[in-house]
Amino acid sequence: MIGTLLNVAGILLGGIVGLIRKQGTSPARESTFKVILGAFTVFYGLRLTWISASEQGTFSHALKLLGIGVISLMLGKLIGRLLRLQKFSNRIGQMAKEKLSAPIPIGGRPWSDGFRVCAGLFCAAPLATIGAVTDGLSEYYYPLAIKAVMDGLATMGIVLMLGWSPILAALPVLAFQGTITLLIHHGALPFLTAHHLVAPINATAGLLIFSVALVILQLKKLELADYLPSLLAAAAFGWLWNQ
Repeated sequence: MIGTLLNVAGILLGGIVGLIRKQGTSPARESTFKVILGAFTVFYGLRLTWISASEQGTFSHALKLLGIGVISLMLGKLIGRLLRLQKFSNRIGQMAKEKLSAPIPIGGRPWSDGFRVCAGLFCAAPLATIGAVTDGLSEYYYPLAIKAVMDGLATMGIVLMLGWSPILAALPVLAFQGTITLLIHHGALPFLTAHHLVAPINATAGLLIFSVALVILQLKKLELADYLPSLLAAAAFGWLWNQ
């Protein structure tokens, strides 16, 4: 749960700083943060894949693991597209955009707008699911630590427009990510470990985290939500590999 707790702390801290400062971050500083966060995401994504591959012992087994990761991404995208995961994520993003750009009504905005916007954005972010899974599998909380900074900066800016309620988004983030982590760690991990499926899932997760970095750095536009079923595909291919 370290990653989720860091994420919650980032949201709370960002909201408090935003309320105290009462001013947003300059575009130049935002650009700097984006590059730094993108670089860390590249590093920790590839690091997870490297750790998973190096644990295989032989070079051929490491190549097979990477092959499983690539094939899992391809199959996962097909499944995600059939399930319309990215379209669902896009609807959440569009809702948030409309709330943020809507004119302020007489009497002010409903206090719940900020909470709904941030809860939707923070829980629908691909790193929320990927990071919670890796935290539950191997206590690899770094993706959620990066997300903590991203969510904190977002909260800092949104509280300036919608008031204090975005801070409450820490609660659904705690419930959503924490539930995934605990279910993975206490429910699925014993089975996955017994059948040697942790490494394939982690290797695929590392590639997914690297893909997130490409979007952060605006190097490539990817429908990241559609790739989330890749983690299940990696478990399936890992099972077949071990038979």
